[in-house]
Order: sequence, then C-alpha cells, then structure tokens
Amino acid sequence: MSAPAPRDRSTGTATSGCGLTAAVVAVLLSACAAEVPARRTAEFTGPSMGTTWSVKVVSGPDGLAGDDSRAIDRGIRDDLARINQLMSTWDVTSELSRFNQSVSLEPFPVAPETFEVFRWSVQLWEETGGAMDPSMAPLIDAWGFGVDRSAIPPDDATIDRLRGDTGMSLVELGPDGRWVRKRRPGVRVDFSALAPGYAADRIAARLAERGLTDFLIDVSGELVGRGTNGEGQAWQVAIERPQAGERAVARVIPVVNRAIATSGDYRNFREVDGTRLTHILDPRSGRPVHHALASVTVLDALAVRADALSTALMVMGPDAAMKFATERGVPALFLIRRPDGSFDEWASPAFDVPGPVTALPTKDSP
Repeated sequence: MSAPAPRDRSTGTATSGCGLTAAVVAVLLSACAAEVPARRTAEFTGPSMGTTWSVKVVSGPDGLAGDDSRAIDRGIRDDLARINQLMSTWDVTSELSRFNQSVSLEPFPVAPETFEVFRWSVQLWEETGGAMDPSMAPLIDAWGFGVDRSAIPPDDATIDRLRGDTGMSLVELGPDGRWVRKRRPGVRVDFSALAPGYAADRIAARLAERGLTDFLIDVSGELVGRGTNGEGQAWQVAIERPQAGERAVARVIPVVNRAIATSGDYRNFREVDGTRLTHILDPRSGRPVHHALASVTVLDALAVRADALSTALMVMGPDAAMKFATERGVPALFLIRRPDGSFDEWASPAFDVPGPVTALPTKDSP
C-alpha cells in the first residue's frame, strides 16, 4: 500500500502503505531450536504497503502440499492487494483517497473492509480520548510526513485551521455498514495506525479457516502469533532498543496466541532548523509530541487494536500512558529516555501476565 511514512514500526524503517511505516524492529527468533525439527516451517514473503510482509506456517513433518502452499500464498497476496486498493493514501484512485478528495457531505459508499476500519477508527478514538485520531491526515501532510517530505512546518494559524477538520466525530458511519459521511468538507483520514494490524488479523483469520493453528504473521511490523514454532516453542519477538545507529535488542517477548505492535519516535522524524520533529502528532495540539517516551509495545488479542493503542500511548506520554494502560488492563511496555541517553523500562501490570491476552470488551466491537 504505497503511502507516506507517518510512524515507526516493528520491522525496520521501510515506508509502508496507507501512510504506514515500521516503528520498532521486531526480530523473529526461534526459541530452543532442536537439532532435527519435528515439523516443517514454510515461509511466504513479499512486498506490500511500501515495505514487506512475511508469514511463517508450521505444518507436519512432510510440510505443506504444493497446492496448499500456492493457495495460501495467493490468498495472502489477494488480501493485501485488496486492502491496498481500498485504503492507500498514495494511490489517488483508492477508495480512501477518493473519500479524502471529496468535499461532499452526502453519504459516500465504501466496501465492507473500509467501513470496518472506519468503525475501528471511531471506536478507538473514543476509547483513547482522541489520542488515536486517524483524521489527522491534514496535519500529517502539513508537518511534512505525507507525500511532500519537504513541507515547511505550519504556523499557529494554519494548525488551528486544520485542527478544525480533525476528530472522528466529524465522520458519520452509516447504520447499514455501507457508507460513511463527512460532517465537514475538509475532513481527511489516514489509516496508518490501523491498516497493517487489520491486514494481519485478516490473514490470521484466513489461515485459521484453512485449519492451520501454528503461524507467525508480520505485516509492516504488526505481528500475530498463533500456536508454536517448528520446535514446539512459543514464537519469540525481539523489541528494538530505541537508539540511533546500530540496532540492538531491548527485550525478547514470547508471542502466544496474540498480536504485538510497537510505535516509536526514533526512526521516522525530520530535522528543521536544528529542531527534531517526530512524525507522531498529538491531536490535542496539532503538533509533534515532545516527551521522553521513546517507544511503546502493546499486546492484544487483535493486531488492529495493538497497532492503534501503541500509537495512542505514544501520544499520551509516559505518565498518562502508564495510567491508561494500568486502568484499562492493557499489556504495554514503555521505553523512556533518560538525559544521559540510557533508557528506563516500564511495564504495565498486565504486560507480564503469561498466556493469551484477551481483547478489552468495548461497545460495538467489530
């Protein structure tokens, strides 16, 4: 999904689709590798959303049959192509781009997938008190994290004007699930913080429908792990230490029947007149965040929620984010910069709970 790069993600710093980018490098590790694996692991990879995707599927000792392997590969590529065609912010013909270009206040027909991500957008905007706001597209562009990476930072008057067109309350969802409607002509939406996770969840559902129980999915750094790896151990993901230059591992986390996503401020940023500007914008001010929180990793039953919540917690800053995660039972790991360049590590109470993570119940959950 060719798009601008408004956020850092888990598998490198490649630009991703729908305006998506990788924020924390997640290194896929094999735990306790046996000399002779009892099962076979097939890996499928390819480009998508401006970066790459990979899916590891574990099967019996004979591996996947040729027809099964081809069907899995084709299904994954079809799902990703479909989401790209619907939700890309760089493709001017995509459904989301056409919605953004329209100034009509009449109902705008959308595909079921697009409507579902709109519904997640509204739900998570409400849940996070506006910290996760996909309607920030006008400000993302204004700060130079959209198509024009050389844009001059906006002045106060421009920020105030653009903020008038933000907030997911300005998007009405059709009760039949077939349309959305702008309440102001200037509303524009960017699904950067949801689409990769949504895609990973769809692929997981596709694999489960085929009776597969052991796999690891990585779409633009949003990961979903089910079952175990080829050695019968939990899938392992290494979270990157948020520092410039050489990459280093901060912590390795087992992914057991859950999703994991990380957002950070240390790879996708601009320097303007000696000032470092991160791509993560605070909807409350319309400006890049400026605090000590360097990265947030979130675990959830669904990648779309982990994806969005990691962004929201980055916006909140360390104290408010920890309070939110503690009160809501969100498993989250925070890496916080100290003045000397080292990092403090905070974990919410739910973060170290072993086993699957259950999604928080929310009204009208998709």
